[in-house]
Amino acid sequence: MNDFDNREQEPKKKRKFRLFDTQREGKGVTKEQAAKEGTGLKRFFRLYRDNLGKLFSVNIMMVLGCLPLLFAILALSGTVSREFTAPASDVFPLIRAESVGQAASSPADLVVLAIDGLQTVERAPTFWTYFFFGLSGLTVFTFGFVNVGAAYVTRGIVMGDPVFPYSDFFYAIKRNWRQGMIYGVIDFVVLALLGFDLYYLFTTARRIFDFFLLWTTVGVAMIYVFMRYYLYLQMVTFDLSIKKLLKNSLIFSILGLKRNILALLGTLFFVFLNIMCLFGLGGYLLFLGIAMPLMFLFSHVKFMGTYAAYYKVKEIMIDPLQNEEEEPDEGEEEPPALPET
Repeated sequence: MNDFDNREQEPKKKRKFRLFDTQREGKGVTKEQAAKEGTGLKRFFRLYRDNLGKLFSVNIMMVLGCLPLLFAILALSGTVSREFTAPASDVFPLIRAESVGQAASSPADLVVLAIDGLQTVERAPTFWTYFFFGLSGLTVFTFGFVNVGAAYVTRGIVMGDPVFPYSDFFYAIKRNWRQGMIYGVIDFVVLALLGFDLYYLFTTARRIFDFFLLWTTVGVAMIYVFMRYYLYLQMVTFDLSIKKLLKNSLIFSILGLKRNILALLGTLFFVFLNIMCLFGLGGYLLFLGIAMPLMFLFSHVKFMGTYAAYYKVKEIMIDPLQNEEEEPDEGEEEPPALPET
């Protein structure tokens, strides 16, 4: 019996569910295939498919890094607040004051009381409410770490390098912890202010000037979102000051406008899908709406932003340095090596 027959008689091994197996080898791709794919959507979807499990792992680490936000969610949900009843209508105190001292209420008064005398449940903040909000503020100091680690891992995926999500994530934080923490505080505050401004203007805009401020804020928010695609990517690639990172990111947000808009549309699609699962479809997909941020949303949005930004950074900042290294001028010192990535 030949070897082929022996292999036929061997029992087949069961295939394991390997979605979260970050150590398995990928299918790989040749240089010719990579060149044929280019830098467009075809390569994006292939990388997305081949690294889906790694993106899930990155998302888990991003959620754990921002875990203090859970305390803010608990505080906002009213879990630690004190409940009390109050009139649902602002007219009720006036009606009640008018009826005091009357021997009997008229039928009209009873009708008004039935409409405006309804009670509603309100919640008052307690010590624990403010304490939980304070604990959630710790996210300010971990926000930069999370973005640095995610940018490093997703950059490796886009480059086609071997990626080990957990070790690479913490390796990037170790190398960039100081700059990541400083800018993380700035980034968190800017995002919080922009979010508050958009919510306030959207809910209170009545005049033409209010709508002008609203759309101006929308434009500023879009530019800043585009800048974030490039900022953390440069932080884990080059040794630059925060001022230089901001300047370069602002320039890249304009130069890579087409790719930035595509990444933003992808982000809005995932956010809309998450909102529909949470508040739409009759609540049948509520569990999916809760699971999406925990397992899926943040790392996938980060991957789209990194994919949109990397090739423009490579074209303008990385390739020229590599060309200088390959062809140093005679009689001159060899140019400095590309910063370690």
